[in-house]
Amino acid sequence: DGLPRSSGLTSFDSKSNGSDSKKLRVEDRMEAPPSRVLHIRKLPNETSESEVIALGLPFGKVTNILTLKGKNQAFLELGTEEAAITMINYYSTVTPHVRNVPVFIQYSNHKELKTDTVQGGGTPASGSIVDLTAASSPVLRIIIDNMFYPVTLDVLQQIFSKFGTVMKIITFTKNNQFQALLQFNDPPTAQQAKIALDGQNIYNSCCTLRIDYSKLVNLNVKYNNDKSRDYTRPELPAGDGQPAMDPNMAAAFQGKDSNSLLGKIPGGLSPLNAAAAAAAAAGRVALSGHSGASGVLLASNLNEEVRVYGDAQRVKILYNKKDSALIQMADANQAQLAMSHLNGQKMHGKPIRVALSKHTSVQLPRDGLDDQGLTKDFTNSPLHRFKKPGSKNFQNIFPPTTTLHLSNIPTDVSEEDLRLLFSNAGGTVNAFKFFQDHKMALLQMSTVEEAIQGLIDLHNYNMGDNHHLRVSFSKSTI
Repeated sequence: DGLPRSSGLTSFDSKSNGSDSKKLRVEDRMEAPPSRVLHIRKLPNETSESEVIALGLPFGKVTNILTLKGKNQAFLELGTEEAAITMINYYSTVTPHVRNVPVFIQYSNHKELKTDTVQGGGTPASGSIVDLTAASSPVLRIIIDNMFYPVTLDVLQQIFSKFGTVMKIITFTKNNQFQALLQFNDPPTAQQAKIALDGQNIYNSCCTLRIDYSKLVNLNVKYNNDKSRDYTRPELPAGDGQPAMDPNMAAAFQGKDSNSLLGKIPGGLSPLNAAAAAAAAAGRVALSGHSGASGVLLASNLNEEVRVYGDAQRVKILYNKKDSALIQMADANQAQLAMSHLNGQKMHGKPIRVALSKHTSVQLPRDGLDDQGLTKDFTNSPLHRFKKPGSKNFQNIFPPTTTLHLSNIPTDVSEEDLRLLFSNAGGTVNAFKFFQDHKMALLQMSTVEEAIQGLIDLHNYNMGDNHHLRVSFSKSTI
């Protein structure tokens, strides 16, 4: 079996184990011909099947897997030899990792996985082959645990379409839990999505996916709205009192284009998108980093911009439409959060309209070109809340509410001072509560619109002695 030609792989191995490096050089000279079965070695202890499958999913269907627990190895069988070649070619330039540990991937001498694939000399295999094409239903039942902020139907479509064509989705609430039924085009695709996504978090540390097979084999969707959708029938009515499906969105979701918005990985996708999808499948799911979705928002009916859902990198006010702007967030996850939480919220009596833009970045004006100050670069702004990966701020993201969370309050600032400060920003303070140490507090405005305005005006407000007030939305009530 031969290793992909990656200096990064070989140098890492030679540093970590001298005897292994000699073995690798011998194997390099005996490179196996392309095969849809790949041999994966040096896996970390306790690596799960889903983590191994995630390495291959961005490149095509994974049909079988065999893990050798005691040997830290696995065999992965892809649906086609072309998919395996694409995977090997990609990982020859980008070192594959599982649990932050570099692993080695090469073609296997086996052309397919059978029960006797790794048995020899009378010794049984230390694992069993899992057939990933044996699922009976294309419909999955999805429950969201730790749902600290809403998961929309469109978010589910984004995540699950990484694995194949999503045909239909129905969302509902049962036992006070958000649930969904999601139908793929075939059972094997549903099985692969379940194996890869069950137990994963949609956002950092929350919104955990719990996935089982449904007894249903076909979903009957009557309406296309924010509760249910049939992507094969965009002409369905919205139903009474429900937001209709946007016509542009309906056109985008017709037929085979249903996956194109997220960059599903065919054989010849560019390495950047392949890497993003590989990372997505491996644990960050579909919404972090550059997942194929845009990190740029188009916001209209604006008077100000709100950065509570991510770090706005650049903002460009449109020349011919001054109440609209392109806002480039740090990544597609933050853009999705801002859109889902802010679209339709009122500011200055007008509903904000927020949608993903077709642009992938906001360009700064060329040197010497005066754009009348319409484009601003906030890359190094001190207001960014999410610069550190895994920051606890990711766990405190909530939709706009009447209740604001205040922090970094100086010890000499009283309740009366804060009430007066927010009243002057416009609106009525209905309730106030200090935390025990008086460094944090909850403050409730009379309307969500007033709370939004208070956050815009007073987040990072200098309270004296370089104490800058921190303001965010809270899920608590007073």
